[in-house]
Amino acid sequence: MGKERKQEGLVTVAQVADYLRLNRFTVYRMVERGKLPGFRVTDQWRFKISEIERWLQKQRVGKKR
Repeated sequence: MGKERKQEGLVTVAQVADYLRLNRFTVYRMVERGKLPGFRVTDQWRFKISEIERWLQKQRVGKKR
């Protein structure tokens, strides 16, 4: 494949729930409704932390600096 790309690791629902300080069922509900960026790997949800961070920035309220 030529140059190797450094791949970002994927995290689980439990890890995202811990990171966002949410109940894991809330994370399931949000991702299933399309309110949180994630994708399925077979029957399990996975997330990229960079996408979660980007999503968090979009959720900010107030003036941008």
